[in-house]
Amino acid sequence: MYKKTKLSNGLNIITSPMPGMASVTLGIWIGIGGRYESEKQSGISHLVEHMLFKGTKDMSTKELKQSIEGIGGAFNGFTSDEVTCYLVKVPSKYVELGVDVLADMVLNAKCDEKDLAKEKFVVCEEIKMYRDQPADHVLDVLSKIMWPGDPLGRSLTGTMTIVKSLTRKEIVKFRDDNYHPGNMAVVAAGKVNPEKLTGYVKKRLGSAAGKRNPSLKSSSSVQKSPRIKICSGDTNQTHIAFGFHTKEKSVKERFAMKLMNVMLGGNMSSRLFEELREKHGLCYDVASAYKRHSDKGEMQIHAGVDNSKAARSVAAILDEVRRIRDLGVTEEELFRAKEYTKGQFLLGMEGTSTRMMWLGDRFMVHKNIPEVKKILENLDSIGVKDIEKACADTFSSSSVNLAMISKISDKEKSSIKKELHKL
Repeated sequence: MYKKTKLSNGLNIITSPMPGMASVTLGIWIGIGGRYESEKQSGISHLVEHMLFKGTKDMSTKELKQSIEGIGGAFNGFTSDEVTCYLVKVPSKYVELGVDVLADMVLNAKCDEKDLAKEKFVVCEEIKMYRDQPADHVLDVLSKIMWPGDPLGRSLTGTMTIVKSLTRKEIVKFRDDNYHPGNMAVVAAGKVNPEKLTGYVKKRLGSAAGKRNPSLKSSSSVQKSPRIKICSGDTNQTHIAFGFHTKEKSVKERFAMKLMNVMLGGNMSSRLFEELREKHGLCYDVASAYKRHSDKGEMQIHAGVDNSKAARSVAAILDEVRRIRDLGVTEEELFRAKEYTKGQFLLGMEGTSTRMMWLGDRFMVHKNIPEVKKILENLDSIGVKDIEKACADTFSSSSVNLAMISKISDKEKSSIKKELHKL
């Protein structure tokens, strides 16, 4: 499925040929993100990402964008808790141009003082935008109560105060300390020749010096009682977000969590969707998500409901959590979840972008890329008892976290708090 090469300066190159495609998705991944930041520099990884799109020593911002979009390509980047990625999707004949543009950004971004001032303003507007979107903001509130005093509890964009305080000197130092070959991987999927691409990447990035990689401090997930934060908001909906720390330690336990999530709220035939939307009409959208970090995991449930039905919806969600924990799942339900998960994974691997993103995440965050055959075997190995254990380990009143943005009454707040203790 892929070929991996490591250069003498520490740079890893991963290529996944897909001969039937017309395009290549190419990414340069950096092993730096929000979890590596100090509280005083919270958001710096994200701001550095923005600055790399503001031009290099040889190309302006406009020229960077035109170089990719002018040949029919797409251009993007993102920052997460543990990685930053810059990526292009281009017609296969332009893959070397894609390498040139991304390498120039990573190695030669100019980080101009005037551009930094403008981009700080842009990032502050981004922060405001997310604050004005309660469906997104409620997840930030949830993170704060799930991971108090930990980088995982902070927003990746940082705060407006911190963003405004960051200097060009700090930005450049942070980039120079972390953007080096030993902390990078070039990942490509699509119509690509592994040997040719590896040779070209070596030509463009092989002479850059590697440095010491940053270290990651493991996050604490110790919790002994329910945590709840209800923020008042002038919204037409109440936005609900539950969070649970997961305790999986083995591959088998992780796959059990993945399948349990599918059955609970991972698709339109899940229990939460069927109960809250189809049966009781409490909401338009309700879902769960299983999120894995390199060393920790978390389970989230989120929904947007009418303000008058907030307390009832919280109780209904907790009822479904109790039901799957206490009564378990059927063999038929588990079979459907397995087939859904396998099908979604295989369908995703048919796209160059999804495949590149999966390879990069597996390699940079989780430090291993499993074979497709092994993934399917791991899914098939999960039994009903494994799901029962995953539920028992995850769902309890002492480990539940609830964030809400709502304008509910004090009486309803008290009722909701009582429901948490019943779990």
